[in-house]
Amino acid sequence: MIRHTLAACLLFTSFTGAASAATLTPADIHNVVANAANLLEKRYVDPDLGARLARDIRNQSAIWEKEQDPEALARKVTDWLRAASGDGHLGLGYSKEALTDTAAEEDFSAAEMDRWYGPQINHGIEKIERLEGNVMLIDLRVFPPASMAGDIFSAAMALVAQGDALIIDLRKNGGGAETVNLVTGYLLDGARPLSGIYNRPSDTMQANVSPSWVPGRRFGGTKPLYILTSHRTFSAAEALAYDLQALGRATIVGEVTGGGAHPYEMRRVHDHFTLDLPEGRSVNPITGGNWQGTGVQPDVRIPADKALETALRLAHEKLGRAE
Repeated sequence: MIRHTLAACLLFTSFTGAASAATLTPADIHNVVANAANLLEKRYVDPDLGARLARDIRNQSAIWEKEQDPEALARKVTDWLRAASGDGHLGLGYSKEALTDTAAEEDFSAAEMDRWYGPQINHGIEKIERLEGNVMLIDLRVFPPASMAGDIFSAAMALVAQGDALIIDLRKNGGGAETVNLVTGYLLDGARPLSGIYNRPSDTMQANVSPSWVPGRRFGGTKPLYILTSHRTFSAAEALAYDLQALGRATIVGEVTGGGAHPYEMRRVHDHFTLDLPEGRSVNPITGGNWQGTGVQPDVRIPADKALETALRLAHEKLGRAE
């Protein structure tokens, strides 16, 4: 899925080889592999693992060069990278349109943004429902950039603020961008510590806190809050669950999540290919760790298809309305 902190960053420098949208030459593939390996060595968040991945991807050049279909190559390399690293954010992306100048970068980014976050999916807000006992439910499928849908998310969160309890359904949420941070401002009272990002290339740590002010009404930091998860819950969706759990603010109900805590950047490795490269790691200031590889551990572990009814029952019990 899309990166954990989606500040698109395509790296445009001079690369040889300009494959057509239909076929690849051995030279094209060599350039893709060589440039990807160099980036893995220099920028992947785990230096030792990055060096090993770079070595191994170079050693398998003969295998890659047999694949002349660019989409198939991207899938094959992505599958290999993820299996070898255990990192679900790492992968090779392919664009039919050549990524050769600033205009191409903007077109590519706009197309990707619209595909993942556009109005055709209501910017990720699947459903808002008032359940029995004035328990509000909001089903979020992705977190878009605030520049695209911050106003929509603010309106949605202000709407669910009227509930006596709130259930946030992240069972089909694969991650996204900074509206996840905006959401925390409606669920907490004042600025509270959230997971920051350690960046390997710059060797810097960027702290993160929830917004101290958000527009509209807040649900607030005291009413019962439940977050539903599944094995499909990933990346930014995991960040929301993990951070609120660490703060003691939310009860997580469902399955162990996917385990992707390494935000990534899109780095150009060829006129038609980009490497989705995790260059940082999330670090929670309370736990000192993150959910990479392990996933968020539910407070109430239950199959995903039973999570909603369980959370609703827990909410009613908490509110003293259980039958």
